[in-house]
Amino acid sequence: MFKNKSYIGISFIILIFGIYAIPKIIDRVQGNAVVKSDRLDKDSGAGIAAESLVDIGKAPSFEFTNQDNKKINNEFYEGKVYVLEFFFTTCPSICPKMNLSMLQIEKTFFGNPNFGIVSVTIDPKTDTPEVLKAHAKLLGVKSSNWNFLTGDKTAIFDLANKGFNLYAAANNKVSGGFEHSGLFALIDKKGHIRCRNDEFGNPILYYDGLDKKGVKDIQEDIKLLLKE
Repeated sequence: MFKNKSYIGISFIILIFGIYAIPKIIDRVQGNAVVKSDRLDKDSGAGIAAESLVDIGKAPSFEFTNQDNKKINNEFYEGKVYVLEFFFTTCPSICPKMNLSMLQIEKTFFGNPNFGIVSVTIDPKTDTPEVLKAHAKLLGVKSSNWNFLTGDKTAIFDLANKGFNLYAAANNKVSGGFEHSGLFALIDKKGHIRCRNDEFGNPILYYDGLDKKGVKDIQEDIKLLLKE
């Protein structure tokens, strides 16, 4: 008698569990979510789409001369995802670190014709096309879509400060004579500046080229934009 009551109790518990759990299991199967646990989604970034990236607006237009003495403008990158930075070859502070970060990004996407890099010098008097070509060779740049650009100083500073709102300025009081941001701009195939939100839900605008997380984040987001 006691055993029978125990079996009845256990059967009742199983029945209640089935009524509660089976519909949820069916929903997960239909949603193709059974193979992805919530923990794995968070760890791997699964389910994140390019649509989740914020559209800051149209990137400013530019036209300068590259390391091969060719005119390069923003239309060269139409249909491509690209990263843009401001730097100068004789920079004694943050530029070497930015160079290493860009080289890491180049290596990740090397061979992809839909990806490119733009490095604009803020010291055009020193950084002639010949100097930029030597600098690219010294770095070991391989991508034909990585352009080192020089040109009119006023136009370059306007592009940095008024166009992208990425600080750059001449300053004789600092080592190297110039100061600038260590941030990277990410531009999509339609020529729009894109970025992710921070942990508070606010757009980060640009990616920190001096920080491992910033470099990791921009690479993840480049992959998303290449799929668009």
